[in-house]
Amino acid sequence: MPAPLNDTALDQLFRNARTYSRFLPRDVDDATITALYDLLKWGPTAFNAQPARYVILRSPEAKQRLAPALSSGNRDKTLAAPAVVIVAHDSSFHEHLPEQFPAYDAKALFDANPALLDATAQRNGSLQGGYLILAARALGLDAGPMSGFDAAAVHKEFFPDGRYRVNFLVNLGYGDPESLHPRNPRLNFEQAVSVL
Repeated sequence: MPAPLNDTALDQLFRNARTYSRFLPRDVDDATITALYDLLKWGPTAFNAQPARYVILRSPEAKQRLAPALSSGNRDKTLAAPAVVIVAHDSSFHEHLPEQFPAYDAKALFDANPALLDATAQRNGSLQGGYLILAARALGLDAGPMSGFDAAAVHKEFFPDGRYRVNFLVNLGYGDPESLHPRNPRLNFEQAVSVL
């Protein structure tokens, strides 16, 4: 039976983790990016569907391709980040289900219900984006997830065939502690939780 993580791990993943807008001038290397995916891929998804797809931009040229789609408030910090992840989902993820979920013919379920296909891709792709943030923190990286971009422009530049659909962006790197503001409060238990 798994034991609870110690306070150091919980602090790194949650209590002391912050959203960063500025990063130290330190690259996110290939080994770390591979380790990031190798960790986040184990997060659960419905029918083991794994609809999320990740485009990781590290070169200045790749980030410049994204720049026209960014809001003015996100442009400079994104171009300066060591890595930027476009978290998208595959609108035809169900094509992989016979291999990923062989216990049940889930592909036929989605073939018959396109609305369920879209909702499942969005919901589970969002979950996987959350796993990416936690996996990054577990590996000592910091993350700056954001919206504030023109999805149509991202689709035109990176996903012109229409199969992948952008969900959100995540800047990755090693956060600059000098850039942090005081932490904003969180809702307390009584405000956010009902136990029935």
